[in-house]
Amino acid sequence: MRLRNSTLFNAAVIRKILVRSPLSRFATIHAPAAPFSDSNDSEVEDGDAASFCVFQDKDLLRKSQSDGGTGLYALDLIQRGSLVPDYNLYSKLLKECTRLGKVEQGRIVHAHLVDSHFLDNHLVLQNIIVNMYAKCGCLDDARRMFDEMPTKDMVTWTALIAGFSQNNRPRDALLLFPQMLRLGFQPNHFTLSSLLKASGSEHGLDPGTQLHAFCLKYGYQSSVYVGSALVDMYARCGHMDAAQLAFDGMPTKSEVSWNALISGHARKGEGEHALHLLWKMQRKNFQPTHFTYSSVFSACASIGALEQGKWVHAHMIKSGLKLIAFIGNTLLDMYAKAGSIDDAKRVFDRLVKPDVVSWNTMLTGCAQHGLGKETLDRFEQMLRIGIEPNEISFLCVLTACSHSGLLDEGLYYFELMKKYKVEPDVPHYVTFVDLLGRVGLLDRAERFIREMPIEPTAAVWGALLGACRMHKNMELGVYAAERAFELDPHDSGPRMLLSNIYASAGRWRDVAKVRKMMKESGVKKQPACSWVEIENAVHLFVANDETHPQIKEIRGKWEEISGKIKEIGYVPDTSHVLLFVDQQEREEKLQYHSEKLALAFALLNTPTGSPIRIKKNIRVCGDCHAAIKFVSKVVDREIIVRDTNRFHRFRDGSCSCGDYCGWDSLASNHLACEQSSIMSYKSIVSFGISEFDFFNTKSLFLDLRSLPRFFFFLLQFKLL
Repeated sequence: MRLRNSTLFNAAVIRKILVRSPLSRFATIHAPAAPFSDSNDSEVEDGDAASFCVFQDKDLLRKSQSDGGTGLYALDLIQRGSLVPDYNLYSKLLKECTRLGKVEQGRIVHAHLVDSHFLDNHLVLQNIIVNMYAKCGCLDDARRMFDEMPTKDMVTWTALIAGFSQNNRPRDALLLFPQMLRLGFQPNHFTLSSLLKASGSEHGLDPGTQLHAFCLKYGYQSSVYVGSALVDMYARCGHMDAAQLAFDGMPTKSEVSWNALISGHARKGEGEHALHLLWKMQRKNFQPTHFTYSSVFSACASIGALEQGKWVHAHMIKSGLKLIAFIGNTLLDMYAKAGSIDDAKRVFDRLVKPDVVSWNTMLTGCAQHGLGKETLDRFEQMLRIGIEPNEISFLCVLTACSHSGLLDEGLYYFELMKKYKVEPDVPHYVTFVDLLGRVGLLDRAERFIREMPIEPTAAVWGALLGACRMHKNMELGVYAAERAFELDPHDSGPRMLLSNIYASAGRWRDVAKVRKMMKESGVKKQPACSWVEIENAVHLFVANDETHPQIKEIRGKWEEISGKIKEIGYVPDTSHVLLFVDQQEREEKLQYHSEKLALAFALLNTPTGSPIRIKKNIRVCGDCHAAIKFVSKVVDREIIVRDTNRFHRFRDGSCSCGDYCGWDSLASNHLACEQSSIMSYKSIVSFGISEFDFFNTKSLFLDLRSLPRFFFFLLQFKLL
């Protein structure tokens, strides 16, 4: 006789939930079973089939099916008695809320646990709740849960410390550490990693060095997690030598530790070190990640290394990494700051979902390249698609208006900030004063400064001083300079501007007084230099340079070009020579400014028709600007000059700035630096080329062994 199906089941088991291990993908749920029919030998009745279901992980956070439910279907089943409360189920519910960032659903589970008293004295579940609130950024809830727990373990303390550290509350994280030690808890490597991250965010070395001592005391110096955190902490504090020592002392390294060191150099603008580390990282068989490439792109942007940036971009594409949001933003920034705004636009157009950072980066690039109207058009497009502008967005727009002389538009957007509840900060006020000053509204600019709701800074008065220099208003310029001196006595810019104002008026005694005051107060002017990168070699020039191996050819080339541009209308503007010398000597002083030498060198050593990119550590002067415009027409080439404030793209005799760059107003150090004792520092740095396998193909790259000499020069004279 065949066994009946009813004998295959135990009635008691049928009424019980069968919840499998946490690794299982589902839970089997049974409602009370109805009696089996004798007439059916093979199947349970339809009613019983309806009482059987499979509860999968994807249904864990399924909403209640009725308005009167708890809010979660799983908890409704528990309340109806269809699902027996179980630690594993609650644990999975809370962890799913944490993974998906569903904090409201997590609150529902928490409240249910409190009401059911299932949470009482259950330390593991309490830790999971603290971790959920911390990971979701609800730090006050996490702290409240932490304080209410009668018993805590190391997991509890670590969860809260990590939450504070990862959510920009480093001080709160660090304050927990001594409390934890007083209660006799010993930190683990996760605790120390979070504390080191918090210490790096505080930018204070003392907590970090004490934590380093704890790492040694508890024997965690060999942990890859702690070692990476130590590297990151020292790097964030700006102590790259200590970061390198910590990195070198790690017996085992990971991509995270490499990224920490690379990003540290990138933040300090040490692009050559970041690029060298990327090469070493690959030679050690570590694969760069999105974070690696993002840091390297930032490093290339800081030094304007376009060719290196392109190579790294090509390597990222070859590795198969996708252009996700944050790396797309840094790549966009790299191309914009390295002088290739067209490539920046192409990257922006390929971003899947540009965010406000993407838009701000694009706006900044357009503004710096003199594309004022395009900047405003893109800003309006940003508003139309619903991207909320922030303070950076408005600063980009105001900068574009200032650089392009768009007074009415600048006034409109400054008022528009109120609509979006963006409070103007010092940079906004500086830019607005610069906008008013450039168009000659000096009295209105002064009145605006006096009516500012915040105390004007030296930068604000400096903007007015620059405008006074441009429009030759000596009286107001002297007043603005005095205010700037009081607020920032160590800045040479205002003093040099005042000296230039006096020199323009022929008041040489006053010029001498300003120079004497600078000497007595120890304020030094910034030396001027220009450099150009050709075939991965960096060549640096100063005014009247005589040390370059090709200096005869360079001077000869410029004399040839100078003759050609004079034939089509170039006239040396000797008003930019603020020295008490005759006309002939004034012209000679203009002849060999550093950017002119760099341009002549580039014309000698680059293919016909290729773009020329020159970088300058201060503003380009008016005469050089005019000369390069004519050169671009004579040689029929695009010439891109990057100075401290913007890009100038010269094509066919015109510049992207529309001749509205206001070099007289803001080039506070250029003229005096080009014509001063910096000539005693004449130098040219030309580097050899090292050939090695960077992208699994033979590529020419910077000879990194010789780079420190170049960057030592730049750092010594504060040229970076």
